[in-house]
Amino acid sequence: MTTPRSIVLRTAGTNCEAETADALRLAGSPTDVLHLNQLIREPQRLEEVEILVIAGGFSYGDDLSAGRVWAAELRHALGAALSAHAAKGGLLLGVCNGFQVLVETGMLRTPAETKTQSSAAGEFSLPPAEEREIALYGNASNTYECRWVTLQSQASACPWLVEGELWPCPVAHAEGRFVVRDKAVLERLRAAGQIALRYTNADGGPTGYPGCPNGSVEEIAGICDPSGRILGLMPHPERNLYPWSHPQWTRRGARDEGEGLLFYRRMVEVAAAGIQSPGGVAAQSSAS
Repeated sequence: MTTPRSIVLRTAGTNCEAETADALRLAGSPTDVLHLNQLIREPQRLEEVEILVIAGGFSYGDDLSAGRVWAAELRHALGAALSAHAAKGGLLLGVCNGFQVLVETGMLRTPAETKTQSSAAGEFSLPPAEEREIALYGNASNTYECRWVTLQSQASACPWLVEGELWPCPVAHAEGRFVVRDKAVLERLRAAGQIALRYTNADGGPTGYPGCPNGSVEEIAGICDPSGRILGLMPHPERNLYPWSHPQWTRRGARDEGEGLLFYRRMVEVAAAGIQSPGGVAAQSSAS
């Protein structure tokens, strides 16, 4: 296996790039933090890495809509580079504001919308801007939500998530309510294995508010593209890297690390092995 390299992308208003870079480095991936303008000037930098992460925060103050301005910049200035990164099998993660950006760019659309994308052929291109079928709206509580929640991995195309695993991590957002245009869109997401993470209670059972902090349809916390190589989620696994990261860490028993570090280590292992099928490296890691 080669050592995969990573880029964490930031822009005005981003505030999670440092801990995201720490997560990737602790997981074994040499990581550079780049401002958007730097990557626009040097788009070839994407050719040198296997992982791109769009960090969380409040890009451009969430003016117009959360992630919309940043997404427009990416589509306009880096659309070809992002398409090439995905086509070569690169991984792309968007956390919180990064998830909002991925939704706004169209990179997480359902199969019916991504007719130019074929994971089997390894081909990818950004879909044209058109009427959206998925979106991240304002929280149902009409307020900013900041608390620890529990996520559960679903049976999905994402290769570093194992069905049934629980991920405690914090949320911090005002526009995280995942919505779909209609039931047909939800069924396409489900059939394509795109529903990657759901909010649950601490034991993995059904939850409501505040366990699901935003009112997302079917408590969906994160989705991936049909290939599984592009993942977006609202909560922040990079804020749970150490045993003492969790506010109740003294009650959780002996732990060598926070669960969020395993999330990033799995992603790095998948990038190193070049595995895009679900359950590969992730299943091996959980069994070891």
